Amino acid sequence: MPIIGLLGKSLQHSFSKAYFTKKFADLSLDKDWSYLNFELSKIEDIHQLIAQYQPVGFNVTIPYKEAILPYLDELDEAAQIIGAVNTVVVKYTKQNTFTLKGYNTDAFGFHQSIKPFLEPHHERALLLGSGGAAKAVQYVLKNYGIDVRMVVRKPFASNHIAYEDVNDYVLKHHLLIVNCTPVGMYPNTNDCPNLPYEKLTAQHLLIDLVYNPIETQFLLRGKQQGATALNGLTMLHQQAEKAWEIFQTTVSS
Repeated sequence: MPIIGLLGKSLQHSFSKAYFTKKFADLSLDKDWSYLNFELSKIEDIHQLIAQYQPVGFNVTIPYKEAILPYLDELDEAAQIIGAVNTVVVKYTKQNTFTLKGYNTDAFGFHQSIKPFLEPHHERALLLGSGGAAKAVQYVLKNYGIDVRMVVRKPFASNHIAYEDVNDYVLKHHLLIVNCTPVGMYPNTNDCPNLPYEKLTAQHLLIDLVYNPIETQFLLRGKQQGATALNGLTMLHQQAEKAWEIFQTTVSS
């Protein structure tokens, strides 16, 4: 029975196991495939985990999308450019060794989810956060020709600004805002990124990569100002379907 799963540090928030378990049942594959949660306290144990469970591949979530890179033998083109992965394929040899190839299906998922919502006035974007998810979003937006600035607590690059620097002027000229942080995720549903929400307008498009809850405080406060609000559920489904395609190809090859 092929095993796939989700690698992360704390997985109570994740939808992946339920999503793939239902998919296997819908496709009558529940006797053929298995999906497990791989909670790992430190990424250094990744090889031992693989040796124990022998999965054909796995999805990757917080906080290992970047931390796993040194343990991979190969990256696909998008993952190499982005510098983060959320899908890994394991290839085994007859000598009981294995190699790991990383992919980034987050970029595909975000691309698919944002297409119907982009307007000509979305020329500049603010990305809240600078982790693996933010890098995938930045990759997609740059391909659309959208200028990107990342909002972080402590700026460390030329295209970064601090949260306290997001003022009226910045919001007026950045009509697309994407929350790439876990702020507002269950169970901390009353939290939201520190922004002057009262300065948002009906021209703003707010996207939250968080999908639990469906409507975060970030999105709710944007909608109260007339902004268009989009949660991360469509992106999540699309990236999962792309990962499933990769896993199936691996098993059939």
